[in-house]
Amino acid sequence: MVSAAEQMAANTSWSALGKATELRKRILFTLGLLIVYRLGTFIPVPGIDGAALREFMDGAQATIGGMLSMFTGGALGRMGIFALGIMPYISASIIVQLLTAMVPQLEQLKKEGEQGRKKINQYTRYGTVGLATLQSYGLAVSLQSGDMVTNPGLFFIASCMITLVGGTMFLMWLGEQITARGVGNGISLIIFVGIIAEIPAALAQFFASGRSGAISPAVIVGVMLMVVAVIAFVVFMERSLRKIHIQYPKRQVGMKVYDGGSSHLPVKVNPAGVIPAIFASSLLLLPATIGTFSGNQTNPIMSTIMAYFGPGQPLYLLFFAAMIIFFTYFYTFNVAFKPDDVAENLKNQNGFIPGVRPGKRTEEYIEYVVNRILVLGSIYLTAVCLLPEVLRNQFAIPFYFGGTSVLIVVSVTMDTIQQVQSHLLAHQYEGLIEKSQLSGKGRKKGRRKGGARR
Repeated sequence: MVSAAEQMAANTSWSALGKATELRKRILFTLGLLIVYRLGTFIPVPGIDGAALREFMDGAQATIGGMLSMFTGGALGRMGIFALGIMPYISASIIVQLLTAMVPQLEQLKKEGEQGRKKINQYTRYGTVGLATLQSYGLAVSLQSGDMVTNPGLFFIASCMITLVGGTMFLMWLGEQITARGVGNGISLIIFVGIIAEIPAALAQFFASGRSGAISPAVIVGVMLMVVAVIAFVVFMERSLRKIHIQYPKRQVGMKVYDGGSSHLPVKVNPAGVIPAIFASSLLLLPATIGTFSGNQTNPIMSTIMAYFGPGQPLYLLFFAAMIIFFTYFYTFNVAFKPDDVAENLKNQNGFIPGVRPGKRTEEYIEYVVNRILVLGSIYLTAVCLLPEVLRNQFAIPFYFGGTSVLIVVSVTMDTIQQVQSHLLAHQYEGLIEKSQLSGKGRKKGRRKGGARR
């Protein structure tokens, strides 16, 4: 049986968007902040030699430079004030969440509700400042050693660091404002917009390689079909879930006895969503960012790291797959889907899984089911993220819309549309309540008038 809420959601029309004033304000607010982000990617860091930077990035597009530029919305290629992107904040979130699972004091903070969450967010911001400072220093020194600076020296390094750290903190603030007052997850939307903005340039370069004969038409058609197939596969897997049957016993309220109902607990194949791919990519892009600008001749350590952990290399693929699998399990059991909390909520609501005792047994059963589902979910994420990397390395295709980008774009799009539909559904509920209240008042007035005429 389909519930009334599901029927209303299915019948929700996008024409209702014009009537939902609050939702329209949220969408316009989100679009306005995303436009501010895009404008910031075109504001350059002071002291950069534009001609030398363009010449360098033209040569680096065939390597990791194109991917780095895409994940930062092109800001890294233009060395804009948002060149570090939102990745320092994501890296700080990874570190804080790992520490929360290992440090008892932080774990206790997490259990303290809203105040504990604010304290953990504060530690995440401090970590973001620290990581952004380290990354900006490495990037500034690399730019200076690569002769892409007009006036090298201590003043350039200081100004570059202040600008890049300030840009990252401003992006973090934008993301929080979008999440609180807009539609969708702000951090994910910033990454989403950065990827979408660079797709036309990547497509143009890809087709230009085909016209010049560097890539055969068969490879171009194959890559296009692969992208379509990956998008369809991602949509299918993101909507897949395992339903755990939940039974509710009979209950007595006053003199009435209500029959027990049944429901289901939905467990997605990929409860963590796009987070594992973003986390793993942020860790891999950190050394690649410095290695791209430092060059192999000027820094032998970075040259060695990039030789083993460069895109397409076996250690790179192995580390990428391991990080995706680890963060899939870690984020699911620590953030997205906690079996102990779910079991406790079921127990408080007098719900139970048929054949399983409430409490600890229910927690163990749910954890067992989620563990088995995550085997498929982690393999799916790993395959989607690694397959384009392998094909790109084998065919030398300068096309950067890889598996991670497809996953981010599709997942963020589905999540944002779902939130918009939720707002529209809430607006419809409010309209129904207002109509029922008005009709109730009209009936009362009619009764009073009828009584007066008598």
